[in-house]
This record gives sequence, structure tokens and C-alpha cells, in this order.
Amino acid sequence: MKHIIILGDGMADLPIERLGGKTLLQYAHKPMMDQLAHEGRCGRLVTVPEGFPPGSEVANTAILGYDLNKVYEGRGPLEAASIGYEMADDDFAIRCNIITLGDGKIITHNGGNLETDDARVLIDYLNEHLAKPINEREDCERVKFITGIQYRHLLVIKGGNKHIVCAPPHDHPNEPWRSLLVKPDSVVSDSVADTRRLSPQQTADLINEMILKSQELLAQHPFNIERAKKGERQANSIWPWSGGYRPSMETLMEQYPQIKSGTVISAVDLIQGIGKYAGLRIVKVPGATGLADTNYEGKAQAAIEALEHDDFVFVHVEASDEAGHDGDLELKLKTIEYLDQRLIAPIYNKVKDKDVCIAVLPDHLTPVEQRIHVGQPVPFLIWHKGITPDSVQQYDEVSCVSGAYGLLKLDEFMKTFMNL
Repeated sequence: MKHIIILGDGMADLPIERLGGKTLLQYAHKPMMDQLAHEGRCGRLVTVPEGFPPGSEVANTAILGYDLNKVYEGRGPLEAASIGYEMADDDFAIRCNIITLGDGKIITHNGGNLETDDARVLIDYLNEHLAKPINEREDCERVKFITGIQYRHLLVIKGGNKHIVCAPPHDHPNEPWRSLLVKPDSVVSDSVADTRRLSPQQTADLINEMILKSQELLAQHPFNIERAKKGERQANSIWPWSGGYRPSMETLMEQYPQIKSGTVISAVDLIQGIGKYAGLRIVKVPGATGLADTNYEGKAQAAIEALEHDDFVFVHVEASDEAGHDGDLELKLKTIEYLDQRLIAPIYNKVKDKDVCIAVLPDHLTPVEQRIHVGQPVPFLIWHKGITPDSVQQYDEVSCVSGAYGLLKLDEFMKTFMNL
């Protein structure tokens, strides 16, 4: 049997008074998900291990069956793999957003929905003015910025130390930014000191210095000057977070003998990076944006084609998460309905008579009224031809509580899914 996971990032939510106390999954018109839940079996899944942040880098890695205590190194190294940057042993790679600040607060984590072409210009500008050589050797840079997608980029610090505390900008909308600057990890003992690297304090000081200097530089850039004239949000600060060293991960093929080959389909560097370390082929779909305007039909077709020659396919759609971070209720509802009708339905209609097992789930909650990630259990459904259904009639956070799978934790989902 072949297996496909369809993941709506941040799709789950909390009850909302404006919707009569329903969640968005309860309220949305999503006949395909409800049909699969009715004909299949459901449950809930704990995707965030104790002690880890409820981020997509954690939850998606756990969903794929990895032990975070063994493989977790933050977003930076995963996105480096996707971008194509080969990390050296002494590299420290950290995710670097370009964000919008205003009135001393974080206004938005996405730089006013920054486009990649515009971001590339800003990243080149930052490299020109902020990249630092080691010991004044111009051929050996301490710092480099690498362009990613939209507002999501990479900062590599040669000899940087991962034992620092950073604040994910999407978790702190409308909060004062100065108190959120990088700090050394106070719980790290001297026994982990590495003479080959900067100290945690030196690393934190270096990053904070770059944050402050980036604000001066970006305010002077013609791109932001023009945006200011139009009254638009400016991309006026870098914000690094979630860094680490090169991870060591077994491929999914090494862990699950049922998988001989697999594919990951996503517009997001993070997910592509997880897929690369997992041994999956990365398929980039034209028009896939990571937002509500993404190419749902293109992703569906790519998944259908991948299932013709691969045993395992992981389709990731970022749109609901972005709408949740923006606090946009109507848009998040649309992203759920788009996922249902424009991606899940075409895939189902093509494979419903074949030996294919489908799973649908989010990685975490991104409640529109909180605009942050929440690490509560998420609902999931599993369907394949001939499966014995349980009593669940529709797919949502409440209905799936009574599903036959009950409450699974971390790698239990992947083990259960792959054994079908």
C-alpha cells in the first residue's frame, strides 16, 4: 500500500465566539475532509514533545516519526538543506526573518508579506554591509546571509554557538521587541563550552548587534523608503531565531521498510529541508507561495504524479498557518476550504480505487485570536479503501476525540500509519 500525508499547517484552532463557539474546522465547508472522516478512522495526536517549542520544525519532524531528543537542531539547519547550503562542522545556521517593526513593537513576522524578489535585493544589501570577516581575512567570512523564500531567510555564523535563547517573531505580535532580543541560555553549564566556537554570550551579542544595525540599514534602503511613501508596511529589521548545527537523521527508508522512495511537496524551505534529511525527493510546484494564493491544483497534481512511482508522499500547505498568524478569520476559513476542495478532493478522486492510504492533519494549532502556535493535540483522519470506519461523522478538533485511534503521541502516528 502507498501512503500520502496531507498536512494543513496550523489548520486547527480553538472555539471562537464569533462562530457560535465553534472552531474553524467545525464551521468551515469541507465536505471532502468530512467524507474521509466518516468513511475512515480518526484520532488526535500529540505533535510537540515536552520541553520543545510548538513550532512547525518540531511538529512536522515528530509527525514523520523522528525522536526530537536525538535529531532536533532548530529550523536553521533544515532550511539550509533546502536552500542547498552545505553546512560545515563549525557552522551555526539560524532562521532569519525579515520583519516589520513599528512603535517599538513587532508588527508582523513577515515584513509586510515580502516577496522573494524584493527580499533578495535586501539580503544582498545586508551581506554587503553586515557580513564580517574573521580576523580581518576577507576570504573567510564570520557571517553570511542566504536568500530563502519571501520573508524566510538564513543566517550562517561561522563558529556560532547554539546555546542561546531566541524569540520566534510570530509568537510575539504587537509586543515590544527590545525585551525579546537574543540572550545566552542561562541553564547551559560550563561543561558544554566549546573552544572552537564563540561563547553563548558572544553569539547573542553578535546577533543583537546585527539586528540593531539592520534596522539602520533597512530604513535607508530605497525599497522601504518607497513603501513608507505609500503607507505600506516596511521590511525594516532582521530577526534571527531557531538555530543549530548540522543534524544527523536517518532517512525514512532506513526506518520504514515499506518506503522504497518518497516525495515532499511544499513551498516552505523548512519542510523541504526536513524532507531532504528524510531522504525524500523535493518537488517544487510553480506558483506555490506558502500563502492563501498558493497553487493548490498544482500541488494536487504533483502528489498524484508522485504516487505513480513513489511509496510515500508528504504534501504540506502553509496557508492556514499564515492566515492564523495574521489573525485573519475569513482568510483562514478560506484556506481550509481551498485545501479541502482544491487539493484533497482531486487527490482522493484520483486514488480512491487504488491501494493508497490517505492521512489528513495539521501540525499544530495557530489560533486566529492568539496569532501564535499552540501545542495542543491535533485531530487526524486516516482513510483507505476497505478500512473499517469508526463513529466519527466529520473532521474537526471535537469530533476526533471519539475516534478509534484515541490519543496518539509523537512517533506513534507514523508507526500506525505505515503499518496499514
